[in-house]
Amino acid sequence: MPGPRPVDRSSALPLWAQLHADLVRRLEGGEFRRAFPGELALVAEYGVSRHTVREALRRLRADGVVVAGRGRAPRLAEPVAIEQPLGALYSLFASVEAAGRHQRSVVRVLDVRADGVVAARLGLEESTPLLHVERLRLADEDPLALDRVWLPAHVAAPLLDADLAHTGLYDALAERCGVRPTGGREHIRAVVPTSAERRLLGVGRGVAAFAVDRLAEQDGRPLEWRRTLVRGDRFAVVARFSGRAGYELSVAGTLS
Repeated sequence: MPGPRPVDRSSALPLWAQLHADLVRRLEGGEFRRAFPGELALVAEYGVSRHTVREALRRLRADGVVVAGRGRAPRLAEPVAIEQPLGALYSLFASVEAAGRHQRSVVRVLDVRADGVVAARLGLEESTPLLHVERLRLADEDPLALDRVWLPAHVAAPLLDADLAHTGLYDALAERCGVRPTGGREHIRAVVPTSAERRLLGVGRGVAAFAVDRLAEQDGRPLEWRRTLVRGDRFAVVARFSGRAGYELSVAGTLS
């Protein structure tokens, strides 16, 4: 039986950095195509501490090479799986399902409340009751996005009894409330998630996120204010261009 892989304990390079470099070399050589080893296997293989292994894995996660959630074995990150065009009113639920992935949401909040800032964005009085939904969006049981939605309660109150864990919000809105967004605008920016958001999304300190702010309208009237926080290692903005049409943008999401 072969002994542990060598690490140079006399080197000025930390053990985690040596392990990280060797794992990257092995990854580039296609050694882990079938499965990526777990923490204990790497401890035994390299003869280093679990802390060293965890630090090397943390760096691989920050690089977007390896995916590992709390209590789950690390595995290789998959390439981009879907594209969602900017300028089209897309549904994350539909995009996940269309990519052949199982979509589920953990509904963290579903209630009616007042929020003066959001009400103003919707062109309403500050005291107007709003239906508020907060969901953790999962793709194949892996955290993908944290979704926060506000809608006028006088329109969306029937959603209080809806199963939003397995149904797209816009489908439920159309079926129960008789309305559906017809357009709107989005603003996308890179953000650093808070520690609470990192725990929910299953990412480390080195992974940023995209904040997608959406004001959806129905026939020109504000209907929904939404803020979606998407894992930065699973979301990209892609631009296509031509000499005649200029830039044509699309959004790509990785659902590994």
